[in-house]
Amino acid sequence: MSTFYLPDLGEGLQEAEIVEWFVKEGDEVAVDQPLLSVETAKAIVDVPSPEKGIIKKLHVKVGDIPKVGAALVDFEASAQTAAAKPAPAEHDGGTVVGHMETNKGTVTESATAIGKSGKTGGGGIKATPAVRALAHQLKVDLAVVTPTGADGVITAADVKRASAALEEAGPLEQLRGVRRAMAHIMAQAHEEVADVTIVDDADIHAWAKGNDATMRLIRAISVACKAEPSLNAWYDSKEMGRRLLDHVDVGIAVDTEDGLFVPVLRDVGNRTPEDLRKGMNAIKESVLARSIPPEEMRGYTITLSNFGTFGGRYADPIVVPPTVAILGAGRMRDAVVAFEGEVVVHRIMPLSLTVDHRAVTGGEAARFLMAVIKDLQLPD
Repeated sequence: MSTFYLPDLGEGLQEAEIVEWFVKEGDEVAVDQPLLSVETAKAIVDVPSPEKGIIKKLHVKVGDIPKVGAALVDFEASAQTAAAKPAPAEHDGGTVVGHMETNKGTVTESATAIGKSGKTGGGGIKATPAVRALAHQLKVDLAVVTPTGADGVITAADVKRASAALEEAGPLEQLRGVRRAMAHIMAQAHEEVADVTIVDDADIHAWAKGNDATMRLIRAISVACKAEPSLNAWYDSKEMGRRLLDHVDVGIAVDTEDGLFVPVLRDVGNRTPEDLRKGMNAIKESVLARSIPPEEMRGYTITLSNFGTFGGRYADPIVVPPTVAILGAGRMRDAVVAFEGEVVVHRIMPLSLTVDHRAVTGGEAARFLMAVIKDLQLPD
């Protein structure tokens, strides 16, 4: 008997959701025959069989979210299949062998602080073992409980009150697929990146009617990357180094009902506006159809979020490692401005630029934003 384990699918995450099984127990399969499809990091991927054999057992079912390395399927051992993997070591249940000393004394529990919590000034979550056991029994995360005990200690009453509130709020909806991947990525970015955001406005009154705002933003990013190459880079936090990149591959944030996708528009500095628009339409269609290959969402060097198409003026966009910059464009509006000594109404595009301050200085970020604005304010 041999076991096939969930492989690392190259998305940087440690889990995947089972979307569909193409085989069932008792089926005979060939090498490279699709076994199942999984969803991970915004892509649905078919997983092929690593060997020829008969399916003896499926370890997971549709909707499960196994970790990388978890058992997926057992194959019947045969001369034609790969050698069976060794069985994992049995879990030590902690059985006590021999004589164990006992103590009839009374033990008084004291609260211990574990982890971090803003409610306790960074001193951790304070609760006795009994209260922690109660929280585990009631499935209450102590991090969301407001303590009322002395010195910020969480009491049993606090846990019960939180449990009642959660029950009233309804069942927990577990994040899956794209939203689960997004949650992982945003948590990593928040933990790692030293982000800073600057904002300004571009006066686009000189634009001809029908100008393509997205294509103008992409062109402006390409121009600004030449002026300030530090923002078109990847940062390596382990080595504390950066890689400045010659080509500009823009990740375009695309909002869908399933969550946020970031497909890549490649080499934008060497393509015509018509070619870029054609490429943009193609990747958006593939995103909405959930048919975009994983390779088309990897390797971008800088990100554009045109959130103004939905609403909002300024934002604090999140930089996702290893990139070091993201430009956000807010909702365009007519505004009263001073122009050549007169009070006039012009079309204004608000801009928000977030950079990773570990790799980008404030001066570099400001000059980049000014280069973007200068290009956007050209007539065409």
